[in-house]
Amino acid sequence: MDPTLAARTLTASTEIATAALSGQDPDTVLDLVVRAAAELAEADLGLVMAGSDDGSLTVEAAFGARATNPVGLVLSARSSAARVARGGVPIVADDVTTDPRTAPYVPRELTAYGPFAAAPFGTRESRLGALTVYRRRGRKPFTSGTVEVLTAFAAQAGLVLVLAEGRNAHERVGLYEERERIARDLHDVIIQRLYGAGMQLDLLARRPARKLAKPDATRLGDAVEQLDAAIADVRSVVRALRNPDPIVPTDLAESVRAEVATARELLGFEPSFELTGDLTDIPAPLADHLRAALRESLSNVVRHAGALRVAVHLVRTPDSLRLTVADDGCGIPQGVTHRGLRNLHDRAHQINGRCDVRSSPRSGTTVTWEAPLA
Repeated sequence: MDPTLAARTLTASTEIATAALSGQDPDTVLDLVVRAAAELAEADLGLVMAGSDDGSLTVEAAFGARATNPVGLVLSARSSAARVARGGVPIVADDVTTDPRTAPYVPRELTAYGPFAAAPFGTRESRLGALTVYRRRGRKPFTSGTVEVLTAFAAQAGLVLVLAEGRNAHERVGLYEERERIARDLHDVIIQRLYGAGMQLDLLARRPARKLAKPDATRLGDAVEQLDAAIADVRSVVRALRNPDPIVPTDLAESVRAEVATARELLGFEPSFELTGDLTDIPAPLADHLRAALRESLSNVVRHAGALRVAVHLVRTPDSLRLTVADDGCGIPQGVTHRGLRNLHDRAHQINGRCDVRSSPRSGTTVTWEAPLA
């Protein structure tokens, strides 16, 4: 290999490796690859093509295109470039439009070119696609030495991209694990402590034997509301940490069990809990609404019902998600319009669901909260 060409190839490879491993945008890295390939081959046009599952190739980056930008162009799985991508063997043609190996599958956008060479892009274990170069019709064909340089460069650049993707994937896994750890600590420790403190304060304010002065009762009520707001804020952070994409499923069953466990500590007895159906694919927004509905329902039982038995039943059907919280307490006291009950109805309305509350002093209270899945 010509020493000058070897030095240029090394310089280009180093630039690409630095960009890829420093986390630059993949499109920027591909632009560097295709520009270097065209310059090293002294070509009029360079293309980086990525393989698809059906064997076709899509042009991801181009350098030297003038009249028509070929980025996004799809080449047949039977094209010469696609065969190079699959087989790992480079190909060279004096004229891409007349050589019987290449002519049948030349797209209209590339018919102005003659000399052509293609090299596999990637590694043997991870073949990304093909790197192709073209010269205008009438120019000299690519020499075997140029094809050799192109092939070596394509292999090096492809390896760098494979390594960079592996490194990025490793870093993403580490980030997700750290986010999950923080979210778990917030949910399992901070939220439960805030919730328990709020319930204890609320119960203290309602004990008949400890009548508080009106200003003190007001301050205590404000403190409970501030704790509720803090819980809502922390839950929002947990949701964002665990599910930055709102369509990602959440572990709803686990969090529902945690809510029931918190209620057990405040009630002094074990509520019954029954789960029917699979909750693993419940969308995050709906899961958040249901958790809030359960928390509000159990909070009402703790604060108002004086119940001896509480039953929580969560049912997943093909079409809906239904939560039932039933207690044998005193029913809903007269004049308690309850911000909590209003919240239950509002949340159901937001997701086109329904909330039904039945209450009497004899039979207690049953809250049925249901949301459609379709």
